[in-house]
Amino acid sequence: MRRFVLLLSTLLCVVCGALADEVSLEVNVPRVVAVGEPFRVEFMVNAKPKGGLEAPSFEGFNLIAGPSTGSSSSMSFVNGQMTKSVTYSYTYVVACPTEGEYTLGSAAVKVDGKEYRTRAVSIKAIVEQGGGGQSSGQGQRPGGGGQQQGGGQQQQQQSVAKVADDDLLIRASVDRTSLYKGEPVRVVYKLYTRVGLAGVEGQKMPSFAGFWTQRLNIDANRWVREELNGKIYDACPLAEYLLFPQQSGKLTIDPLEISAVVHLQVRGGGGFSNNPFAEFFGGPQIEEVRKAVKSKPITLNVKPLPEGAPASFSGAVGEYEMVVTPPADQIVANSAVTYTVKISGRGNLSMIQAPQVELPTSFEQYSVKSSESIQATASGSSGYRQFEYPMIARADGDFLIPALEFSYFNPKLGKYVTLSSAEYMIHVSPDDKAAAAGPNAGLVSGISKEDIKFLGRDIRFIKLGDANLVPKGKLFMFSGLWWLIAVVMIGLAVVVASWLRSHLREMRNQATLKGKRANKVALQRLRAAERYMNEQNIKGFYEEMLRALWGYMGDKLNIPVADLTKESVRERLARKGVEQSDIDQYVAVISDCEYAQYAPSGGGHMRDAYLVGVEIISKLESVINK
Repeated sequence: MRRFVLLLSTLLCVVCGALADEVSLEVNVPRVVAVGEPFRVEFMVNAKPKGGLEAPSFEGFNLIAGPSTGSSSSMSFVNGQMTKSVTYSYTYVVACPTEGEYTLGSAAVKVDGKEYRTRAVSIKAIVEQGGGGQSSGQGQRPGGGGQQQGGGQQQQQQSVAKVADDDLLIRASVDRTSLYKGEPVRVVYKLYTRVGLAGVEGQKMPSFAGFWTQRLNIDANRWVREELNGKIYDACPLAEYLLFPQQSGKLTIDPLEISAVVHLQVRGGGGFSNNPFAEFFGGPQIEEVRKAVKSKPITLNVKPLPEGAPASFSGAVGEYEMVVTPPADQIVANSAVTYTVKISGRGNLSMIQAPQVELPTSFEQYSVKSSESIQATASGSSGYRQFEYPMIARADGDFLIPALEFSYFNPKLGKYVTLSSAEYMIHVSPDDKAAAAGPNAGLVSGISKEDIKFLGRDIRFIKLGDANLVPKGKLFMFSGLWWLIAVVMIGLAVVVASWLRSHLREMRNQATLKGKRANKVALQRLRAAERYMNEQNIKGFYEEMLRALWGYMGDKLNIPVADLTKESVRERLARKGVEQSDIDQYVAVISDCEYAQYAPSGGGHMRDAYLVGVEIISKLESVINK
């Protein structure tokens, strides 16, 4: 047994070493800081280095502390495969004494006898205008890679928290303001904050009237520090789009709007506190402030496409290539073949239409099949669209397939470009099955197949005179079987209508029953929360409290889970005649539970949260049932 365990351990070590990632050394440091602000410089390597880190000289910086070292490891099994990762970190705390550009030199480590180095990093130190944020309270700002938020950011705390206009803003930017119709423009909406952003309750996206849009994938948690208007912000992208204007003239990109929730540290004046003894000992309290923020609209000058477009132009704008794959040059009559056109490049690919293919009259063409592979990135939309033209040659002989043309407008050159394929001959040999049918199989009244032309109608010859038509059989309509089928169909319709009526009635009854039982279900969840509170299980307590509060409101007001938000609850309670103070108390206790659920000292408020939750549910029950 010991040998088996030893063998298994050795095998795991071998597998872990084989699955180890390539060694990499990275540096995490803000690119813009305030003069005198302490910030962290963190070096991370995903393997154990030999001899530690060879740190840069930190010339020009004030070295405050470091290095502090740390390590972490993890192992996971995914689809039967085991992966193991390890990280070693070296952290320094430094500051820039004066304004200007600083260069952080290269750091190095040695792993298995091989040296790995980081690149030199440029850091900009500025003197912030206005001496820091303009809010009356200061909360923990998001992002920043764990940087310390000092450097003139603290100011006197007041009794009423307020977020200044330049403390929280949204900036919309485009990569161009003058472009042609159909040419893509990239718009980025980015959030800038100098205060503690707790979350976003509502978001109103632009309508993008006059544009065809493609939304790009972004990392919504990628917080970086940026300088804007002489101040340092934590910035994060909210949304990013590729817009293709569908009309010329002045087009406006509408603003993006959000309702942000900000946590500010204040002294006095109430608010939710992280520490129940904070006010007694003079510590800060956290106050939740809501602020509506929106970006400024952007006006674009969309130029019309030049006149004189080729006949083969159908609206394609960009840079493209065309590859045409014709069928074999020798085929058999009545056999199916495919003519393929592939258009690839960069531009408004999704709007490209299938080029027109001219075929001899004896060829039957069927519906065009299309396939595509298009990637929308920050640099534009690229990929290909492929069109397949199925056809059947009905007559034998030699036929000329004309050249195919595709035209597009190149905005870089400012002119139309036409791509053309080569014309080619195709030989259609006789069909053996048709030949076996007789020498006249290919003739209709002395006319050969290749002479037949489609005249836009199905009947070629019309017989004149008396048709001498006589009835054959009995008319099905109004017969006995027809009446039987009609009665059965009517009966089925009545049964289905009755079932639908009873089903809708049952659904309404279920919603009513659910509303009546809302208070009982909430009390059961509150009892479970009380049990967790007595056990000092903070996570379980706040989870049950939130289930009780949200579940009561969803069942009582018949609000689907997908629509259950603080704003929808405020609106429904106001319709029911609930006083605004009770509504605010209900939303406040939910916000407090959500915040305290992850707060380090969240266990100190369980008793208060429980009592407030029981009180507000009882109060709402008495008001809503009137």
